[in-house]
Amino acid sequence: MGAEKRFFAKFELMLMAILMVSMESSMAALHRVGGKLGWNPNVNYSEWSDHERFYVGDWLLFNFDKRYFNVLEVNETSYDNCNDQGFVKNITRGGRDVVELTQVRPYYFLSSGGYCYHGMKVAVNVEMLPPAPEPAPVKNGSLTSDAVSLKIFHYMISFAVAYYYLVLLF
Repeated sequence: MGAEKRFFAKFELMLMAILMVSMESSMAALHRVGGKLGWNPNVNYSEWSDHERFYVGDWLLFNFDKRYFNVLEVNETSYDNCNDQGFVKNITRGGRDVVELTQVRPYYFLSSGGYCYHGMKVAVNVEMLPPAPEPAPVKNGSLTSDAVSLKIFHYMISFAVAYYYLVLLF
């Protein structure tokens, strides 16, 4: 991998890490499509998506080799027939591509070039995020010690994840 590609990969990860640090724990989730297997042929993406819950504001992360594969958002008919013509949107940028799920609806993605026929297609059904439970009453407008502890814990975890991605993986 060239120096320029490494820079952009680190830059993308840094942006994702900053997003993660700034988010509250009840907000958006980042779903790595296919888990450890990523976006590759002969992976059961239906099984993967059946074990995930997708909410408005969540993100899908597609990891793949862009020399061979791509990610296209398509409609349901194109998804069912592995038709890559007339796609809705080409998600492909650099092989570590993210898609924000912005609406309550099913989303359909596939890889063109015949790879869809080898299982490279995934459908996700996006739901509205359930309402958060009502917070406990706060005295004098200040945060409770539990709320402060939870925020500190959240930021510690976020920084640990960001450190892992930015330092240990490169």
